[in-house]
Amino acid sequence: MTPPDKTPREFPARETATPDLAHDLLRHSIAPDVVVGEGTTLGEYTVIERGVRIGDGCSIGHHVVIHSGTVIEAGVRIDAGAVIGKQPLRAPNSAMTTADGLAPAHIGAGSMIGAGAILYAGCTIGKNVLIADLATIREHVSVGDFTIVGRGVAIENLCEIGRYCKLETNAYVAARSVVEDRAFIAPGVITSNDNFMGRTAERFEHFKGATIRRGGRVGAGAVLLPGIEINPDAVVAAGAVQTRDAEAGTIYVGVPARVFGPVPENQKLDQQGWDD
Repeated sequence: MTPPDKTPREFPARETATPDLAHDLLRHSIAPDVVVGEGTTLGEYTVIERGVRIGDGCSIGHHVVIHSGTVIEAGVRIDAGAVIGKQPLRAPNSAMTTADGLAPAHIGAGSMIGAGAILYAGCTIGKNVLIADLATIREHVSVGDFTIVGRGVAIENLCEIGRYCKLETNAYVAARSVVEDRAFIAPGVITSNDNFMGRTAERFEHFKGATIRRGGRVGAGAVLLPGIEINPDAVVAAGAVQTRDAEAGTIYVGVPARVFGPVPENQKLDQQGWDD
């Protein structure tokens, strides 16, 4: 007995997924107005909702779900089981989540989305971004070009991530955080945004995540308390708990973090030969 053909199907150039392609769509659920670019392949059992636009030369893996209106530019790879454009859940007592008026998700050209990753509606992903397996990107988040978001990283809502950043495995970026260009966040870093830890109405006036300025670096397992600013080229060492702002070009270590000394000149961003 010949086993079934599991090769992803390549769709010819067309404006929409027309009915004459029904024989190709039997193993998919694809809305009739979906636009699929030339040379794009779809894996088994994909679900693509109304208004989605997928550019040329994309690779969509098995069991991927793409929600309404999502825009995927050319050359994007999305691996098995990823969910793109998910609407957020909102608990009755949620302090930060809103689903009102979210724009569709947008993924820039040449980006790669790992298996099981979840990208919410209202997120914007730049060009040539890598979002690794099991990462989560919430609504109202922007991720700049060439940034790497590692395996299992969670970026909560209302965050801005710059260009050429590295956010490594299992880092947690709390809502209302800012990570500027060329910042480095090591595995297991935790940021936070609520000094009141869920108590008192006053907390709603003070929600603020971390701000990591251009070229700032945070070592493995470090903790940044709410509202902390890591200034350009500052370093927070592994395991440190940063309870105050970090001055530019300065290394902080310990619990609570204290000044250790200056960042070596050869490690500063302007010494790396990068032209951006």
